[in-house]
Amino acid sequence: MEDDRREAIGDADRAERRQALSRATRALARRDHSAASLRSKLDRAGIPARAQDEALGVLARAGYLDDARFARDRAAHLAARGFGDERIRADLASQGVSPEAVEPALAQLEPEGERAQRQAAKLGGGLRASRTLARRGFAEESLEGLVAQDDDTGVG
Repeated sequence: MEDDRREAIGDADRAERRQALSRATRALARRDHSAASLRSKLDRAGIPARAQDEALGVLARAGYLDDARFARDRAAHLAARGFGDERIRADLASQGVSPEAVEPALAQLEPEGERAQRQAAKLGGGLRASRTLARRGFAEESLEGLVAQDDDTGVG
C-alpha cells in the first residue's frame, strides 16, 4: 500500500515536471522571456515551484533561457524603437531582469546622446522633441545637449 502511494506521488511529480517544461517551451517558442517572466507564467498556470525550478534549470542548461541574452536583445529592440536608457532599464526590471544583466546590455547600445540626437531629428527638433524624448526615458544630460544645440542654431 505504501509503495503504491509513493509510486502515485512520483507519477504526479513527473507529470507536473513534464507540464512545466511543456508550457515553458511553448512560451519560449512564441518569444524570448526572462527567467522571472517565464516563472511568473508557470506560477499563474498553477505549476508547483519545484516543477518550475526544474523546468527553468533544464531550459537554462540547454541555452534556451538566458537573462543576459534576453536583456541584450530587448534593450536593442527598445532602443531601435526610440526609447532612452531609463525606460529600457525600467522595462527590463519589470521583466524581472537583474541589474547585473541590465547594465552590460545597455553598455552594448549606441550611446544614449547619439540616439537622442537621431530621434530628435526625426521629431523635427526643438523643445517639443526634447519633451517627447524625456517621456521616452532619455536622460536629462542627453536632452540638455539638444536644447543647447537648438539655441545655438536658432532652431525650435
